[in-house]
Amino acid sequence: MRDSELIQIVDAALADAARKAGQWLVCRPGCTQCCVGAFAINALDTARLRSGFFALEQSDAQRAHRVKTRAQDYLRRVSGDFPGDAATGVMDESEEARAQFESFANDEVCPVLDPDTGTCDLYAFRPMTCRVFGPPVRNDDGSLGVCELCFHGASDEQIAACEMKPDPQGLEDKIVAEISEHGKRGHTIVAFALTK
Repeated sequence: MRDSELIQIVDAALADAARKAGQWLVCRPGCTQCCVGAFAINALDTARLRSGFFALEQSDAQRAHRVKTRAQDYLRRVSGDFPGDAATGVMDESEEARAQFESFANDEVCPVLDPDTGTCDLYAFRPMTCRVFGPPVRNDDGSLGVCELCFHGASDEQIAACEMKPDPQGLEDKIVAEISEHGKRGHTIVAFALTK
């Protein structure tokens, strides 16, 4: 599947950025900075998460049950404020809804995060946002974003020298476009991906 190719490209870019960043990149198991707050995921991320969840159900049904329970609890807390269709889990793409999403569920912990270990129960299947959080990555506006816990004491030039270019050929967009041709469109959040 082309998603495997994409994951290899992104993981290689992350390894390169981590090598360049050295001690400035403090990401490690148990650090959960990137696991707090809702973020939009596309149809490819959703398919990958669901595949991983199915595999977890087969290999560790109890852990899968805990993940699903956390996802259901998460949705009970936030679905009334979800900027989209809570019945389908698909986000509204209007400017108003996008603005509303900026403050949506910002203090909620990802339901895939195991609260006892501080690690992701679907790590190998995590969305692209999770895979690129930490090292410097260009935002849509062209600015360089970096985790607030990383790069303390580094100059802007040193940060820029560690920039991660996760998908230089735009493979993710191509795969998402192919998926959309088969009727799977729109963005959602992790909790909906695991319960719908």
